[in-house]
Amino acid sequence: MERTVTLSAPTQTRRDRGILSLTWPIFIELLLQMLVGNADQAMVGAFDPYGVGAIGNANQVTNLVLLVFSVISTASTILISQYLGAEEDRRRVNETYTVSLVVNGLFGLAIGGLLMVFCGPIFTLMQVPAEIFDRACLYLRIIGGGMVFQSVYLTFTAFFRSNQMMKESMIVAVVMNLLNIGGNAVLIGGAFGLPALGVAGAALSSDLSRLVGAVIIAVLFRRKFGPVLSLKLLRPFPTHQLGRLLRIGVPAGGESISYNLSQVCIQSTCNLLPLFVINTRVYANMFATVTYMFGSAISQAAQVLTARLMGAERIDDVDRLVKRTLAASLAISGLMSVVMLTFCRPLLGLFTQDPQVLELFRLIMIVEIPLELGRAVNMVMCRALQACGDIRFPITICIFSAWLTAALGGFLLAVPLGLGLVGLWIAMACDECLRALLFLWRWHSKAWCRKHLLSI
Repeated sequence: MERTVTLSAPTQTRRDRGILSLTWPIFIELLLQMLVGNADQAMVGAFDPYGVGAIGNANQVTNLVLLVFSVISTASTILISQYLGAEEDRRRVNETYTVSLVVNGLFGLAIGGLLMVFCGPIFTLMQVPAEIFDRACLYLRIIGGGMVFQSVYLTFTAFFRSNQMMKESMIVAVVMNLLNIGGNAVLIGGAFGLPALGVAGAALSSDLSRLVGAVIIAVLFRRKFGPVLSLKLLRPFPTHQLGRLLRIGVPAGGESISYNLSQVCIQSTCNLLPLFVINTRVYANMFATVTYMFGSAISQAAQVLTARLMGAERIDDVDRLVKRTLAASLAISGLMSVVMLTFCRPLLGLFTQDPQVLELFRLIMIVEIPLELGRAVNMVMCRALQACGDIRFPITICIFSAWLTAALGGFLLAVPLGLGLVGLWIAMACDECLRALLFLWRWHSKAWCRKHLLSI
């Protein structure tokens, strides 16, 4: 039987303010998370120029691996939010907490072991140049050893976000990044009489910061929520909850995994080009992350609110929320793209003085403007559709467009047609804009209104 919920004007006003209050902690957290990998690259670059390309290639792999953890984390965020919106039995929420943490912890152990064993074949497939191959393997092996800490941390972050408690995970991110940067300063170049470890020092620092972050956020969760995690909830094992998480998470996480696999393919194409081109892509990705970070933050905040509203069956409020979020994301991402283009030379000059890199980077920033406008739409609409239960459409679109347009099209433009990195960026911009149009059509069709996650 349908439930009708009527909002009073004051309640609606509080919800309008709510998305911004949820967005800024996520934005700061994403900014700090970006600093973990980019601080490694920037600080290693001052000590070992070959280390930049090595860590850039390794980050392509680790970014993909982290998305495996998002299969459960994203599903738990959406499912818990809908449970809370529908005011479901609290036991179901606690089962979701426990199952999610156990499964992601096991994923972290298994994937970390695979990275440590198979890093060599992975980089061989990616055609990583010989000059940076050994450094990339060393970095990835050490990072793989700490993957379980990251899987646990990301799972707890999903729990806090489901309850609209973003500030807590933001505080933990601050601590983690301060530890990582401090560890880099000590371990990369050697300090206080310690040996200079280079890329190995950067990896060790990241692992230690993630271990501390996992411990802190676990303790904080216990204090905020009490003893809601219990192995007793796994006897008998709630297969229905695991099945529901996987039915939501596999397509939702699969969309991100497919996209990032296509990015690994694009990196492989880039590795066919001169080393200065590889380094330019690393720097371009760093600056692009800053450009779309607000859009990512507000889309994640909107996903939580959208799932909560869908759980309460407030369809009109969902539509208004998503459209306002989309307008804000487009405005900020477009503005940031123009700013990055205007100041690209002095900003990149903080990291490198290579004239080839500086000139190529300027051309990339021109193509970056339409790319980021398309990406702004995709981030908001993809997460909104997932929160509503429209899970399969995003992954279908991503598989066809990202692989055919960005990966294959990028190769053709970059290598046979000789456009190099600019060709890769043009293909990625076409992919983002094509998917943006398809997502907007899907939302306008209202197919998402007929999805019911809690009944699957």
